[in-house]
Amino acid sequence: MLGKQEIQENRILCASGNEERVLVLASSNRELNLDEAVKGGLSKDNKNYALILLNQPLPKFTPQLWDYAKLRLCADGGANRVFDEMPLLLPRQDPVSVRDRYVPDVIKGDMDSIRTEVKDFYANLGSKIVDASEDQDTTDLHKCISFVQDTIPDVDKPDLCILVVGALGGRFDHEMGNINVLCNFSNIRIVLISDDCLIQLLPRTHHHEINILSSVEGPHCGLIPIATASAKATTSGLEWNLDDTEMKFGGLVSTSNMVREEKITVKSDSDLLWTISVRRTT
Repeated sequence: MLGKQEIQENRILCASGNEERVLVLASSNRELNLDEAVKGGLSKDNKNYALILLNQPLPKFTPQLWDYAKLRLCADGGANRVFDEMPLLLPRQDPVSVRDRYVPDVIKGDMDSIRTEVKDFYANLGSKIVDASEDQDTTDLHKCISFVQDTIPDVDKPDLCILVVGALGGRFDHEMGNINVLCNFSNIRIVLISDDCLIQLLPRTHHHEINILSSVEGPHCGLIPIATASAKATTSGLEWNLDDTEMKFGGLVSTSNMVREEKITVKSDSDLLWTISVRRTT
């Protein structure tokens, strides 16, 4: 019996496009069929995730994530990455055309990293520039998520997912700051994505079912207690399952685990980070 806790489904779906696999996290109670989407079956009304791009190298599937996003934001220097790297991710297309097409809806942050010519370029193409330099207590990612939270209509918020690229890699303190943002907004599904892995928070308020697509993710995975120790964590579908097991730093932490089934279940009395590897494609 789950009592007042509800099961939260986490589905990772993929589609083939331009010989690259695309990763998209669907909303908790709705499947997004990207196989149909690639064939033109995805309308704007079905899009319900926002994409935030930070100032780190962009994953190779960023153009596909961009195409299916409802709202696209660059956190400060993330705009430099879009300007510089999108043409490199689409080498068969004219760089000028790529830059004109991939224009962020919003650029928000301290404005201490974005190059002046990049800011002017996107401003002239209609990007909303939000200078938040007066706020030095939160990260640029935090600022962007707050913007999404304030912008998305209330009716869409229960199914909202925010995908973040560029949150992993680079300085370790930046990575930890980005992970802290997951805890700041534990009521929103936020997924940090790199070419190597996905990371998301599993709030203690839910029992979780994670549906695995083995063609694009796994088998390596981990469950990491965040903020506080987990006195009792229970899983199914892993190589080394937990059974009311205590996890804490300085003790057991379920890293270097392996996915063994297509559905993983997780319940814990504290928030956990779920991470799973992304299969590299040739």
